[in-house]
Amino acid sequence: MVHIINVACIQNCATDDLQGNLACLDDLIHEAVHRGADTVALPEACEFLSDDNDAMKAHAKPLDDHSAFRMLQSRAERHRVWMLIGSLTARDENGLMVNRSLLVNPKGDLVSHYDKIHMFDAKVPGQKMSRESDLYRPGTRAKLVSLFGAVMGMSICYDVRFPHLYRSLAKAGATILSVPAAFMQATGEAHWHSLLRARAIENGCFVIAPAQTGHHYGTRHSYGHSLIVDPWGRVIADAGTEVGVSMGAIDLDEVTRARSSIMSLNHDRRFEPPAPTAMQDPVNGRCGA
Repeated sequence: MVHIINVACIQNCATDDLQGNLACLDDLIHEAVHRGADTVALPEACEFLSDDNDAMKAHAKPLDDHSAFRMLQSRAERHRVWMLIGSLTARDENGLMVNRSLLVNPKGDLVSHYDKIHMFDAKVPGQKMSRESDLYRPGTRAKLVSLFGAVMGMSICYDVRFPHLYRSLAKAGATILSVPAAFMQATGEAHWHSLLRARAIENGCFVIAPAQTGHHYGTRHSYGHSLIVDPWGRVIADAGTEVGVSMGAIDLDEVTRARSSIMSLNHDRRFEPPAPTAMQDPVNGRCGA
């Protein structure tokens, strides 16, 4: 089993210019390979972002007819690298839109895919209401996949706020967690580093989190800071806010060391959940909704 994986996180700024986005990704992938990456990880929605839902729907294609997927698949084969395509806006076998993460091997074969489970339906200050559920069919299955003898648990962006997903992946054998993202600027400043470090620490896993950065359209900005975090919660690569490539060496022995030091994955215990209760009014002592 390979014990060191040289990972490159690609950080781009996707717009509704598909060909421009793909040209940028092509250049960044070439740079990553030139710098010695054997695994290249791309962000969520790396190929296309628009504030026009009709444009998003028109762009979404089945993988067999998806020009971005074909291009990225060919680059994995050309450069002989593993490629985590953070996510593409695609259509499933029923023609429904999905936010789909894909892992391609150095032969260009699609090894596995994961459809984002948790939809980002939220009102971020300074942004219009985001409703991913208006576009995408949520996924229903957690996914594990083998990578250089490691086991990677796949996820996407907003999933990171649901720790039980990552606990289930780690308990099932994950040693690496992938969290490709297009995290908004405001929520990124508040939570991005903390959430990713927490997922790494509590599960004794490496976290690979390639992210988008910069201004996409209108008021939409992404936070950047693609991260690689080790199982002790140390950030070993942080891309900052510029478009580019950040590199990190994943030493899988670090997983063994962290888990043998703090064995919390073996210490989960069943417990009775608390019964719901009414909140007490702190002023007059009355209970109310």
